[in-house]
Amino acid sequence: MPGSECQEDPSSVQFARDINGFFRPLGETHQMTNLQPEPATAPDAKPEIRNRAQGRVVECNGTEAKISAFAQKSEETGEYWAVGQLISIQTGDNRVVGLLYNVENDYVAQNNGIEGAIILSVELSGEVRPDQHRGFVFSGGISNYPHIGAVAHRIRKEDLSTIYKASDKSAVTVGSLSQASDIPAVVSVDALLSRHFAVVGTTGTGKSTAVTLILHLIAKHKLNQRILILDPHNEYTSAFGPKANTITAETLDLPFWLLNLEEFQQVVFRGREGSEEELDALREFIPKAKSVYRYGEGPGVRRKSSNGASFTADTPVPYRLADLLKLLDEEIGSLDGALRRLTLRHLKARLEAVIADPRFGFMFGSHNATDRIEDVLSNIYRVPLDGKPITVFQMSGIPSEVVNSVASVLCRLAFDIALASQSRVKTLVVCEEAHRYIPADVSSGFAPTRGAIARIAKEGRKYGVSLAIITQRPNELDPTILSQCNTVFSLRLGNDADQDVMRKAISNGSRSTLAFLSSLADRECIAFGSAVSTPMRMRFRNLAASARPSSQNVADGEDIDAAANASLTDIVTSMRGSSVETEPEAEDWVVREPESAPAVAANEPASDAGQDVSLKRRSLLRRKTG
Repeated sequence: MPGSECQEDPSSVQFARDINGFFRPLGETHQMTNLQPEPATAPDAKPEIRNRAQGRVVECNGTEAKISAFAQKSEETGEYWAVGQLISIQTGDNRVVGLLYNVENDYVAQNNGIEGAIILSVELSGEVRPDQHRGFVFSGGISNYPHIGAVAHRIRKEDLSTIYKASDKSAVTVGSLSQASDIPAVVSVDALLSRHFAVVGTTGTGKSTAVTLILHLIAKHKLNQRILILDPHNEYTSAFGPKANTITAETLDLPFWLLNLEEFQQVVFRGREGSEEELDALREFIPKAKSVYRYGEGPGVRRKSSNGASFTADTPVPYRLADLLKLLDEEIGSLDGALRRLTLRHLKARLEAVIADPRFGFMFGSHNATDRIEDVLSNIYRVPLDGKPITVFQMSGIPSEVVNSVASVLCRLAFDIALASQSRVKTLVVCEEAHRYIPADVSSGFAPTRGAIARIAKEGRKYGVSLAIITQRPNELDPTILSQCNTVFSLRLGNDADQDVMRKAISNGSRSTLAFLSSLADRECIAFGSAVSTPMRMRFRNLAASARPSSQNVADGEDIDAAANASLTDIVTSMRGSSVETEPEAEDWVVREPESAPAVAANEPASDAGQDVSLKRRSLLRRKTG
């Protein structure tokens, strides 16, 4: 038996020989042979209502027990032994609870003429005990272990209800038990938010629907809880209707100066490694540009504010890119800048290229050179809520080179806002496809994103920032961050490496529960952790069509039929981001002559440069306005 130190007890052979007689005196006997239970002889004996297939303990250690019993001849009454059932073992006033994970023939007993003898392997998980004030309660520990000969049977329905009943005021029903569909499966919302949670499962198992259900319940029971969803597939907007504030690539407004130096570097160098010299130059000149914006002083001056604080490259203070380019030009033309002239020219060229890229308009638009931090944070982090506690951040339209930077700044600001508000602004950050942002390989991925999410995982609960990790490949996820998720909902996982990750996450006394991971049905999961009383196999309840995410396969959509012919004009227009409803006129777009893009003169005033370059240095391709 895996994980067990049990050895075969010689007394079990004699026990098997006498097992028919051993069972007969029990009140609820159901002999698994051709013989029927003997009728009660007492005139006032009550008829048996339920026969729960009894056996007796023949072997036990600290985590597992073996039970000798009989195989059933029929399934008509439902009184049969099957893997996945919960077993109850009587120990005085208590009943030890365990999961039946293996059923095998008892060949020793069968060779001695005992027909249908079997051995049950049970993993012990806790006990139901009487409490003076609360009736029967379930405890994850075991105070009295079963003795040899202790009576075992399929668990009572009352005990099932005791094990999984809600003991937390914030408990909500997310589904029902797989073993008993009339018993609700409940989880603690407070535990989900304070200790983080993860939802894992293979594509197509109902993962997104399960996440949507959990988020609906959180939003319903925690009215002031903000929820920020990093949505890479644009599937959650349809699930929340008027409760959701959706931010797309077209409506995204994220000023470049909100990025810290590492995030800004990711944008400037297009996701590639930048040279240390250019990075040092950004570290030197960005604070100077912020000082120019704030105080209107000449270049090279870095003055402290009245409260003693000074600007750094990471301080979320506005500055004009025109001022930054001007400072670089001045340094290039100075005597001191001669030794690093080539480095500064390369950096200046990179900045001009990224400013001119129309895909980065949400970050480098002319209006982003002003201090609008309150408007930006209000829209993303819902302060005030205005009836829309959920922000769905659609990531698919954002340039791939800056997705990591955007995810990093969103997670970082969620923590900073909670910290600055003294935990009054509480946010749940939901990371879909989390293995993209926090991969297991520390050398891959974007370090600031990993750091921002890790900070939430390790310190967020102290300030009211919660984390939900959603992934289909837990094996590719950073194990340190996954270990901070104290509640896990594991839907079907077929990959052995992914299953191993789950086995390491669950407690030793419940690992056999995960043997069912590869055979779970759709919407069925194994839930374990601090938000549930004990690991349970459950099925998520169904959601109304209007509350589901739009994540079904195209083949599932009845309103989308494959076409033999399609309009390539419409397809190309859509790919280019134009409206497919109107035919663009030839003069809608004009190309600027290179000389029309104004150069930044070294002696040009900072205010004029800010009004000129930040407005016009956006692209050589612009839309004609009149």
